[in-house]
Amino acid sequence: MSEAITIARPYAQAAFDEAQKQGDLKGWSDVLLAAAEAAANPEVAMLISSPRATGKQVEEVMRAVAGIKAGSAQDNFIRVLVENRRVAVLPEIAAIYEALRAEAEKALEVTVSSAFEVDEAQKSKIVDALTKRMNRKITLKCEIDKALIGGIVIRAGDQVIDGSVRTRLSEMANALA
Repeated sequence: MSEAITIARPYAQAAFDEAQKQGDLKGWSDVLLAAAEAAANPEVAMLISSPRATGKQVEEVMRAVAGIKAGSAQDNFIRVLVENRRVAVLPEIAAIYEALRAEAEKALEVTVSSAFEVDEAQKSKIVDALTKRMNRKITLKCEIDKALIGGIVIRAGDQVIDGSVRTRLSEMANALA
């Protein structure tokens, strides 16, 4: 896994630099995510790794699946990946690209786990508080986790804010032991 990330990093950086130059971060993001999803598909993965498949065939499949226009910079990027036999690391390239894009756009996807459904007013309060705290545009993704008993757990990048009842009970049990 770490080898794939090491291989993917310069490609993701190159794609990001080109997207910034073109002013099309979202367009490149869409193409890379579609291509990464295709590369992760078992049938496409077999084609990519097949010694019988020509580079042209792999290029055509990736271009068709990702909706890439022939002759575009994105088409050239896929061609370079095919020539260097790096199509299999497209999921890692897309993930690194998305991190670079989020940093450039000062955006952060935050996951909120709660024992119960989070209503719109609560979501709005969470977004406002996190926007002030982290100085970024916050996108919420909410999950329900009944094991929390109550409260919420917020995951923002590598930060975790745990306000769950489960954790509080665990802390009390440790204090009493």
